[in-house]
Parts: sequence; structure tokens; C-alpha cells
Amino acid sequence: MPEPTDSPKTFEWILTATTRYFAAHGVDAPRATAEHLVARLLRCKRSELVPWLQKTVPDSWLEAMRRGMQRIASGEPLQYVIGQWDFRDFTLKTDARALIPRPETEQLVELALQSRRLRATPQPRLIDWGTGSGCIAIALARALPAARVIAIDVSPDALALAKENAAALGVADRILFFDLSQGIDLGDFLDPATIDAIVSNPPYIPTAVCEQLDAKVARHEPRLALDGGPDGMDILRQIADDALMLLVPGGELFFELDAESRQAKSMADYLAEAGYSDIRPHRDYAGAERFLSAVLPEGV
Repeated sequence: MPEPTDSPKTFEWILTATTRYFAAHGVDAPRATAEHLVARLLRCKRSELVPWLQKTVPDSWLEAMRRGMQRIASGEPLQYVIGQWDFRDFTLKTDARALIPRPETEQLVELALQSRRLRATPQPRLIDWGTGSGCIAIALARALPAARVIAIDVSPDALALAKENAAALGVADRILFFDLSQGIDLGDFLDPATIDAIVSNPPYIPTAVCEQLDAKVARHEPRLALDGGPDGMDILRQIADDALMLLVPGGELFFELDAESRQAKSMADYLAEAGYSDIRPHRDYAGAERFLSAVLPEGV
């Protein structure tokens, strides 16, 4: 970070200098990234930066700012550097134990919450399959106070992060966490036909595509949460198969998929063959078919 010569080291200066530094190092959205980093330093929101701009930066903060800038310029995701990220109406702790929550997954939660059946169920039981940071499970628990949410993952590290987030946001008492890393069979713990909905953003990227991911993702985000097998649908099919036992009649599935691999059609065919009904693709804000919902009818 270049030192100013004849002007005080204000937050406005530090924002300008950081933006230039990020732009020179090819960081996406350099100004917004700089604002996020400074806001984290101040422990405020980006929208609250204006009153600080003409205030002088304490010298002791400059080194912390430099370290953050260097990490981001080296390719480490902003969300891991600042250690938190907003999801819906709350803030999650974020680190390399789990995927960074994406805006598309907020849409998945909205899709599930639009279910009339789910809203009409007095005490719904829900599964967040592949919970990662816990973003889906926590969002469902906050939006449906009477719900009992089961968050499962094959990564003990991700589950630990999800538990930390649930505790920090006051919903840990309504979320049950299952570690599937030891090959635990959910059927040994959950009675058949007791789950009202399964909401999942599982690993869905085809293995070959994982090898070509942006370096920022490939180097820093957990491969276990990305790789969905040869066609990206190994875990999706597993969930659909297990859901046949777990869902109540009329219970629902809500999946996030790889829009670029056009998985919606293939997965819809698989669900239809398994006996699901009312199978619907849903588009994200960019118009891509990124989500799929389905219902387990009676008699399946």
C-alpha cells in the first residue's frame, strides 16, 4: 500500500489506495471488495462507511489492512479473508471448512418457503442435505420457528462450522446435526415417512469440470463440497433414492443444480422414473434452470 505524502491517512484514502491496488492485481469488483475489507476493519456494514471516510486510520490498523489486501490479491476469497458473509437477513461465519454461501442458494431457500404445504404444516420436519456452513438449515429454522431441522454433511469440519453459526444465531436448539462421514445410515436414526421436505445444495459439479474451475474456487473451497461425480449427479440421485423412504406422502424435494451442465432435464427424468410427481424446474435470476422441485405422491 503506497504511503500518502502530505495528506492524513483517512479511510477515504485507504479505500482509494486499496481499490487501485486490487484493480492492478486483477481483483474482481475492486471498489466493492475494498469497501468490504474496510467495513470489516471497522466492524460495520458497507452502507455505514460514509461517516468514517474523513476520519484518520489508526496506524495500528494499517498492517491488518495490508495483510488482508495481500491475501485477496493472491486469490483467496474475500469471504474467507473477512471471515463472514451475509445470507438472507443474517450473517454467517465463513472459512475454508465449507463453501461460501451464494445468492443462488438464497433463491433455493425462497423456493422451499413458497411451498403452501410446508407453510400449512404445524411442525414441519426438514432436512438440509449437505449443510456446509449451515446457511440453509439456519434460514429454514429462522423462517419457520416451529420447524425441526436436520442438517447433515459428510464433512465433520463443515458440520462444526454449521454448529458454530447455528449457536451464534440462536437456533442451535432446533437443528439436529448428523455426521455422515462414518457411513451412518440415516434409516438407523430417522423413522420412515417422517420428513416433510428435503432442501439440498449438494456437490453437483462434474468431476472433469472441477479440474477447470477458477483458481480462487479450486485452491480455496473444499473439493468435497463441489465434486458430484462423473456427471455431477451422484449425490442428487442418492438423496432422491433415500428420500423415497424418508419423505411423508406429499413430501417435497428442493434441489439446487448445475445450470451450466443442464442437469435439470436429466434429474427430472430420474425423479419421474423413481415415482415422484409434480416435477418442476425453476430458473434463477439469470434465467438459467438451476433448481428442481418434486413431490412424493401417496402410494410410492
